[in-house]
Amino acid sequence: MDQLLRYSELMDQLVDLMTVTGTFDLRRIYAVLTELSRILRASKGITSFYKTPEHARLGKGEKYVCYDSGEPSHLVLKEQAVTATGMTAVCEVYQADDEPPFTDLERSRIQRIQRMMITFMSRKRLSDEVERLTFYDDEGYRNLRYYFSHIGGLAREGQLAGKGAGRFNLRHLSRINRDIGRASGNILMRNYISALEEIIGETGFVCRLGGDNFVFLCSKECMEAVEAVLRGIPVEYEKNKGERVMISAIAGLYLIPENAETRTPDEVMDHIISAYESARNDGKETIVYSTDQLIHEKEKILAVQQAFSKAVQNEEFLVYYQPKIDVIDNEITGAEALCRWNHEGKIISPAEFIPILERNLDICKLDFYMLDHVCRDIRRWLDEGKKVVRVSVNFSRKHMIDADLFDHIVKIIDSHHVPHKYLEIELTETTTDVEFRDLKQMVNSLQCEGISTSVDDFGIGYSSLRLLKDIPWNVLKVDKSFLPNENQEEADRNSILFKYVIAMARELGLECIAEGVETKEQVEVLRDNSCNIAQGFYYDKPLPVEDYEKRLDHYTYKNM
Repeated sequence: MDQLLRYSELMDQLVDLMTVTGTFDLRRIYAVLTELSRILRASKGITSFYKTPEHARLGKGEKYVCYDSGEPSHLVLKEQAVTATGMTAVCEVYQADDEPPFTDLERSRIQRIQRMMITFMSRKRLSDEVERLTFYDDEGYRNLRYYFSHIGGLAREGQLAGKGAGRFNLRHLSRINRDIGRASGNILMRNYISALEEIIGETGFVCRLGGDNFVFLCSKECMEAVEAVLRGIPVEYEKNKGERVMISAIAGLYLIPENAETRTPDEVMDHIISAYESARNDGKETIVYSTDQLIHEKEKILAVQQAFSKAVQNEEFLVYYQPKIDVIDNEITGAEALCRWNHEGKIISPAEFIPILERNLDICKLDFYMLDHVCRDIRRWLDEGKKVVRVSVNFSRKHMIDADLFDHIVKIIDSHHVPHKYLEIELTETTTDVEFRDLKQMVNSLQCEGISTSVDDFGIGYSSLRLLKDIPWNVLKVDKSFLPNENQEEADRNSILFKYVIAMARELGLECIAEGVETKEQVEVLRDNSCNIAQGFYYDKPLPVEDYEKRLDHYTYKNM
C-alpha cells in the first residue's frame, strides 16, 4: 500500500514537471523517473530522437538516458511516435535479466510513462529547435538576436556595469579562404571563435553578425586575454597535419563603466561600432577602445551625412582654386579645384568633411558637383574673354564601381560646352586588381576624348610603378613626401628619390607636378631636376574664385 501511494505521489510530480511548470527541468524529472523505475522494476530507460525515419533505421539521432541501474538487462517495452514532419521519437524500457517479467499492471504503468516521456521530450526538442532557429544562425553561431536578448536581460538586472564588449572582423579571411579553401577557412574561423569562447567562458558570449563579423560580451577580467587573441594567434585548420595560420582581427572594444546604472544593448552597440569604425577607417590601430571622444566623432559624422544633401541643394560647397606654377617663368600654367564648405556662415576645411563623405558614395556626388561648378566657371571665363588654364578635378576611387563613370564625366563637361583640353581628372592610386583594370579603361577612354588625366599622390601607395607602366597618364603629381625637408639625412634620401622619379616620368613623356611646395629650397630642387610645375603654399594657398581670377589676369610670381 505504501508503494502504491508513493507511485501516485511520484506520478503527480512527474505530470506537474512535464505539463504544469513547463520548465524542462531534466534533473528533477530524471530523479522522479529513477524512483519510479525502482518501484516498477525497470533497470534502464532511454528516449531517442531521429530527424527522419531513415535516421531512425540507421540509429543516427540524439539519445537521453533517463535512468540506468547498470545491471545486465534486456529490452522489454518500446514505444514510438512519428510527427507530421517525419521526426521520430522512441522510448525504450529495459528489465534486469534476473528479474521476473513485468505484470500487466506494471506494463500499463510503464507504457503510460513512456508516452508521457515521448510527448514531453518531443516538446522539449521542439523548444530547443525554436531556440536554435531564433538565436543561432545556420552554422551554429549565436546571432544578433541572442546579443540583444541577453544584453537586454543583463541591463534590466543591472549586471552590465564593469563588463567588456567588442565588435570585430577577422583580417584577410577572404585571401586565406582563397589560399586554403573555403571549407578549411570555415574550420579556421570556428577554431578561432572557440578559442575566444574558451577564454570568455560563462562570463559572456560571442555572436556572429554575418560573414566574419562578430560581437562579444565578457567580464572585465577577461578583456586582456581576449585582446591578445584579437591581436593575433596561430589557429589550426588541419589537425592531423598540424597546419596553422595566424589570425587577427580589427576590433572596437568598450569597457562599460563600473558606475553605469544601466546600459541598453543599443548603447553598448553604439560604443563598439564607433570604436570598430575608427579602427577600420583610420588604419593606425587595429584595436581601438571606445571613448566619449569617439562617440562625439560619430555624432559629428552623422551630422555631416545628414546635412550633405541639403548643402548640395543649397550650393554651400565652394570651388577654391590653387594655382600650379611654372617654376621657370613663374606663370600660372594650371590650377587644382579644391572644395570648401560654407556652412552656416563658416568656411569648413575639407579635412572636416571629405573623410566622412568618403565613408559612402556621398563623395561621388560631391565630385560631380565640383566638376559641374568648375565647368560653369570655365565657360564663364571663356565667354568673358578671360585667360583660361587647365583645371584638375579630383575623383575618388569610390567611382570605380560606377560602370557609366566615363559617360557621366563627359556629359557634365559637354553640357557646359567646355573644350575638353581645359579639364584634367585627378585619380588616386588603386588598391585592388579590379580597381586597377577599371582605372586603366577609364584613363584610356578619357584620353580618347581629349581629357587629360593625372595620378594623384604618386608615391604613397603600393602599386605606383605598375600604374606608370600600364596606364598612359598625361600628368604625374609627385607627393610632397618626396621633397627635401629640414631633416638633412632624410632630405638627402628624398632628393635622390625625387631625382629618379622625375627622370623616369619624363622618359615616359609625363608632365610632372610637385605638390606641397613650401620653401625656396624645394623650388630649386624642382628646377635642378627639370620638374617644371609646382603647387603649394610657397606660391599660393587655395583661392576663392574671385581671388583666383585676379591672379590669372594681373599677377605673376616673378619675384619668387
